[in-house]
Amino acid sequence: ADGDYGEAAVTLEDPTGFGLGCGIYVASRTQRNFHGVCATILNGKDAYLTLTRPMNADIMVSDGGFAATIYPVISGYEIQDARVEHLRVDGNRENNPTKVDGCRTAGIYLYRGDHCVIQHCTVRGYMGDGISFQQSNDVQVDQCVVERCAGFGLHPGSGSQRPSVTHCRAIANDEDGFFFCWRVRGGIARGNWLEGNGGYGMSIGHKDSDNFVQQNTIVGNKMGGVYWRAETEPMAAHRITFEGNTVRDNAGWGLFVDGATEGTIIRHNLIEDSGSGQQQTGIRIGQQAGEVALENNTVKATRKMVDERR
Repeated sequence: ADGDYGEAAVTLEDPTGFGLGCGIYVASRTQRNFHGVCATILNGKDAYLTLTRPMNADIMVSDGGFAATIYPVISGYEIQDARVEHLRVDGNRENNPTKVDGCRTAGIYLYRGDHCVIQHCTVRGYMGDGISFQQSNDVQVDQCVVERCAGFGLHPGSGSQRPSVTHCRAIANDEDGFFFCWRVRGGIARGNWLEGNGGYGMSIGHKDSDNFVQQNTIVGNKMGGVYWRAETEPMAAHRITFEGNTVRDNAGWGLFVDGATEGTIIRHNLIEDSGSGQQQTGIRIGQQAGEVALENNTVKATRKMVDERR
């Protein structure tokens, strides 16, 4: 049956496998991301199950509404000053066919978890993002490994202020290795290794301003190295400082500063194709981009610079 906005319950066609105390994810074709809900099953009678959280939208049968037994392996909601350390998460994606996005779930997931630390953890094979934290301020992620997950590797998002993601490895995930989501500001990404991901090594976009990206290694990613997403001026990622990074052998280009970005600083980076022929353009600047300061970069590519501004 339809799940109505605000209703903390679902009625399932087949409740097999949905036991009391289990996690559940409810969404539809068009109502996903933050419109989906991840909850715990509180009670049930036949196919009617009550949940710990209400629907965030109308989840309609006609829109392909579904429920799946997938949820964060480790999660924290509305918390402060928590630590997650020295844990290994096996997502078992081969036996979990439903892919979920990082707005509501991940291998390790925080929602409104301020001043939290995730350190020395490994997430492998989760059917969604590896590590995601949403609307969570002053989060530190340090020396973690995310491999072979179906979504993004590292995903600070939805207004998370002043994140620090340092010395992590995001390798062979299906989407971007590091995804700055929306309104992530005042953050630091330093000393991370982003390799062989199915999307960009790193992407940054919607109001993701005043961030520092330093001393990372970004290698062999299948859609490109680092992408400033195509946003209009009010929504673009302004005043990004990109310095001291190694960007090597990514598909197409090393850096692509797209959108109406302003105040971008790119300095002291090594941007190179080592001979693979993959990263034929070093730095690409899109038509709408504003000022881009280029200082003391070493660029080795067939086309060192492509500037599309008029």
